[in-house]
Amino acid sequence: MKSKTKLFTIVFLLIFCFSNAQFVKKHGQLHVSGTQLVDKNNNPVVLRGMSFGWHSMWTRFYNEKAVAWLKKDFNCNVVRAAMGIELGQMSYMKEPQFSKEKIEAVINGAIKADIYVIIDWHSHNVNLKEAREFFAEMSKKYAKYPNILYEVFNEPDDETWPEVKAYAEEVIKVIRENDPNNIILIGSPHWDQDVDLPAADPIKGYNNLMYTMHFYAATHGKDLRDRTDKAIESGLPIFISESAGMEATGDGPLDYKSWQEYIDWMEARKLSWITWSISDKDETCSVLKKSAKSEGKWKTKDLKESGIKVRSYLRKYNKE
Repeated sequence: MKSKTKLFTIVFLLIFCFSNAQFVKKHGQLHVSGTQLVDKNNNPVVLRGMSFGWHSMWTRFYNEKAVAWLKKDFNCNVVRAAMGIELGQMSYMKEPQFSKEKIEAVINGAIKADIYVIIDWHSHNVNLKEAREFFAEMSKKYAKYPNILYEVFNEPDDETWPEVKAYAEEVIKVIRENDPNNIILIGSPHWDQDVDLPAADPIKGYNNLMYTMHFYAATHGKDLRDRTDKAIESGLPIFISESAGMEATGDGPLDYKSWQEYIDWMEARKLSWITWSISDKDETCSVLKKSAKSEGKWKTKDLKESGIKVRSYLRKYNKE
């Protein structure tokens, strides 16, 4: 009996590992049905994973092996490649070719690992000309891969919703000329807090659009969840493309209670969520210590408190 039990356990683990290794193959082309992200079989799907820090500041982590490790050890089914547009000496504005190479290393790593990947235009400002050129190139190159999601504007700050909407419509038009299917994520004013504004005046004429909400649990409370609930009730599809458990500054202590409340809220609504960030800055939200290797294989001693916690969340909730 013991040998049979051992054999059954081994077979079960092999099936589980194989299933987990075939995430995109299993779910395929994602689309939006109502307010829900669904897979090729119209079943609800929840993406949970990690965002890399600004590529222009934490360049060393932008490689295929780091992506593979995030899938294997953190159990990510999605990663977010955050291309810094203005910040740093290696920003897109200063070094566009270098920037694209770094972003594509993460994209190609995700495709090889069979997980989803968000191409994130990580800016707080409108840079329409550059964004159109970049997304035209990326959508032409990667349209055939169901792994891809496009995030066209990370955290507008002082821009009004009409300004953000007009910008997004121009970029969406460019993407859809090459890629008619993959999900496009759109930000809202006040660092993706004012989701009520696009809820009242959404972009029309395109399918498979979602709107991003960002939270930092030690700063943002129930009022943001309530606002987001109302947006969803009005028909706005929401994707949490950046979140974490500390203050909105990215620093300060983790608020475990508030973070868990957000996790429970997202899980109850089948909202996809991404945690910030794969970086080693001396702040709470950077999940890695300086000892962390560039290409993954991080040990627990290489993870900060936030890294240990988010890894436990991802391992718990990404069960398939």
